[in-house]
Amino acid sequence: MLRFLRGCNSGPGPNDSNINHDSILFKHDRLYRHSLLRINYTTYDVRRSQDVVHTSTSHCNIMMLAAPSSADTSSSHPFRYGRVLGVYHANIVYVGPGMVNYQSQRFEFLWVHWYRVIKTPSTGWTARKLDCVQFPPLSNDDSFGFVDPSDVLRACHIIPRFSKGEVHEDGKGLSLCAKDSLDWKQYYVGR
Repeated sequence: MLRFLRGCNSGPGPNDSNINHDSILFKHDRLYRHSLLRINYTTYDVRRSQDVVHTSTSHCNIMMLAAPSSADTSSSHPFRYGRVLGVYHANIVYVGPGMVNYQSQRFEFLWVHWYRVIKTPSTGWTARKLDCVQFPPLSNDDSFGFVDPSDVLRACHIIPRFSKGEVHEDGKGLSLCAKDSLDWKQYYVGR
């Protein structure tokens, strides 16, 4: 959000200390939901390609570079993985310090359910085995988050680790929003 606010005004850029949530207004008090996210990337042979993430199919997983201060417990892991639950945009007006005019700006974001990397000594590129991930408990503060679509590297393929079983044997999850009724205890990451 801070990067967006710096880009939408030409006055002195806001910093973390002087951004007030009351300074951000949603035009017509609306959020717009989308089903698809298209991610442009460069292939290994230097060609352009595109991944499509669809929130209501199995093609709904993304990967990002892990920030050093990431809430993910595996800070040494180079990537962070998430299931996209929603693709949104809002037209916002910034009325705080450095505001230039009342023109609305389009702000896009993703709602993500994060995977947690399982630390095992025999995974990764050097071991020639796929990384293992799992969902943290829904009650954890860092289970869900919002992501700028420009921070997404690629879509990724998450494969259930069938030998570990399902989280909810009865097929009834805890949250319709999290879509956890069909979750497995662990997954492999095909990147």
